[in-house]
Amino acid sequence: MMKQLAAGAAGLVFGIGLWVSGMADPRKVIGFLDVTGAWDASLALVMGGAVVATLAGFRIVKQRAKPLFDERFHLPTRKDIDLPLVAGAALFGMGWGIAGYCPGPALTALATLSAEALVFVAAMVAGGLLQRAIFRPA
Repeated sequence: MMKQLAAGAAGLVFGIGLWVSGMADPRKVIGFLDVTGAWDASLALVMGGAVVATLAGFRIVKQRAKPLFDERFHLPTRKDIDLPLVAGAALFGMGWGIAGYCPGPALTALATLSAEALVFVAAMVAGGLLQRAIFRPA
């Protein structure tokens, strides 16, 4: 139960951060990605702050023997760069550039009940289900 409460609290803080930073506003994100036009560099500060916070957090967390609410850390072990990784990153980037949403901000934008957010999340879920159906793990 404590694990779920901690995860919920972390998700709530993350969602609030997305709203406060403007990451849930697709116009702001598209303005950031428009480097040859009316570029809005403010999200670079958000991303820079996220990198600094993550680096500091990892330094603290890596000193612990185990997480507070789990038996072990669940960190990625693969280090190779393969076609599915590159293709997925390219699709992610294209979708972000076209729609102005990535998964986290899109989920928080559902609170606005905007048609754009609803369509994006529906397409994201459909794409995930399609990927799982095609590339079912062995």
